[in-house]
Amino acid sequence: MRWIKSVLFLVIFNLPLWTSAQTNANLELPEGADVRIIVDISGSMKDNDPDNLRQPAVRLLARMLPENAYAGLWTFGQYVNMLVPRDRVDENWRERMISRSPEINSVALRTNLGKAIEVASDDYYTDGDLTHTDFILLTDGKVDISDVEQVNQAERERILGPLLDELVTKGATFHTVALSGEADVEFLRTLATETGGSYSVAPSAEALNRAFLKALNAAVPQEQVPIEGNRFRVDSAVREFTALIFWGEGETSDTRELLLSDPEGKTARVEQPGNSMKWARESGYDLITVTDPKAGEWRLDGQLGEGSRVTVVSDLRMVVSPLPLVFSENEPLQLQIGFFEDQVRLTDQGFLDVMEVRVTITSEDGRSGTKVLSREQPPEDGIYQDVVERLPSVGEYVIDVVADGKTFSRKFTGASRFIIPEGGAPASSEEPAPVEPIVPVQADAPDSESGSVPEPDPQPNPAEDDISTSPIDINAVEEPSPVATEREEADTALPLWAMVAGAIVLIALIAGGLFVAVSRKRKAASEPQESPGDDDVPVIEPEQREEEKATQEPGADPVTEPEADPEEDIPVADAEVEDSDEEFGLEDFDLSEFDDLPDSGEDDEEHKS
Repeated sequence: MRWIKSVLFLVIFNLPLWTSAQTNANLELPEGADVRIIVDISGSMKDNDPDNLRQPAVRLLARMLPENAYAGLWTFGQYVNMLVPRDRVDENWRERMISRSPEINSVALRTNLGKAIEVASDDYYTDGDLTHTDFILLTDGKVDISDVEQVNQAERERILGPLLDELVTKGATFHTVALSGEADVEFLRTLATETGGSYSVAPSAEALNRAFLKALNAAVPQEQVPIEGNRFRVDSAVREFTALIFWGEGETSDTRELLLSDPEGKTARVEQPGNSMKWARESGYDLITVTDPKAGEWRLDGQLGEGSRVTVVSDLRMVVSPLPLVFSENEPLQLQIGFFEDQVRLTDQGFLDVMEVRVTITSEDGRSGTKVLSREQPPEDGIYQDVVERLPSVGEYVIDVVADGKTFSRKFTGASRFIIPEGGAPASSEEPAPVEPIVPVQADAPDSESGSVPEPDPQPNPAEDDISTSPIDINAVEEPSPVATEREEADTALPLWAMVAGAIVLIALIAGGLFVAVSRKRKAASEPQESPGDDDVPVIEPEQREEEKATQEPGADPVTEPEADPEEDIPVADAEVEDSDEEFGLEDFDLSEFDDLPDSGEDDEEHKS
């Protein structure tokens, strides 16, 4: 019976993967990007961004935007100003963006968010089609167009009502950044969520660079090469790379030191950049662009702050399917990874055979797990696929995809949030629901026959604790399937016990009947001279007492026997968990490094919230 359930479990669990392979194997190169940047210059920025760190953050976007994308910059207060017209991104556009960035200030009187959105999304640019348009919106305040609060509230409702509906219809995507806690967080989150964009909070002006980079990466995912330690490898297909190196903690422009060495050992620094190299040092980061770089291993000497990366421009590309803003068990995260050269997807098995594709998922508290895709055999169509249905706790997760082909390597970084839809609940809260009503039934039925039945009572609780103790725990990760099978075992445990017990009692009754019949025959044979009238009284009464004894004695054994057998609860659950080790929710991820992290009450509280 157990092996039948295991087979059914494997079939059902893998069905999403087979369906995904059949319906979503259409991975293509992304369309050209259209990024429109909207920056708040209201007077409140004097307090929240006194050093005008919005300026280097905007310059970071200018330098990181991919060639041939379209982009523009708008600033707003009471009025809206198109600081840099929307145009194709090239060197001239970048220089214009950088040269105009000092005009970002904090002199405006109001915060006219609605007007800024309307101007930047004008139908003039793309004939009303915003399908491939991403807006990056930064503000530190709320809708403020009047001294009358009712007017401001009405404008806010207009933006989140008719205007937002129109933007969604046109296909716009908003990535919002709140600077300081004074921003209308709910407004910005709604704007991002309803349009499928990202939302983040920069608690200080110093955090703006990373917040803008996150928004840009969500709008236009940047293809990277992985940095291992302080080294990265450039292959011959790379035409240009850009190293964005954030400063280490506590570093300043006076203490910052960074060197870049090429494969031949030649060293460059900000004061003496190498040939075909541009080196810009801004507050908080160094950005180095190298054209026609030498193939081989490059080395960085200096502190590499969190979020540092090396992006590349290459004819040989790794493409990852767009990540959703959120995912859930009902709408899982589907990953597709493919490789393209000269606009054509690569399916050559010789190329794919040497390629290792790894997916790493990292929780907000830093815990992570890694899985290798198609370890045994590369996909025939060249598309590596996997589905992440659920994680043990709600929160934002960073998804890193790294491809290593010995002489070729690429990296992709994105983020998505795992949620429990309204009306749903995490596995740890779902599991007790069916178990608790069943336990009394199991205890009541055999209670008069054996005292061992209540033992299964505490079993669901330890399982629940295991699930909720850490953001990504190997037991919790295996949960999508075992939870269902454990519930199934719990549901079938009582009928199975009843069937076994009933069968044993039935056998006992039959044996008792046979015993009575044999006894009667023996007595009839040994006393043939007695009259029928005398035979009824002495024969029936003793035989009836023997029948009762016969039914009670065998019945005692079958009642205690199934109760003492632990196979009804514990071994079945263990067997199902072992079976599910071969499946993928995140159970194939190597999560051994979590052992170094203590399970604290904070994890439980976070999970419950």
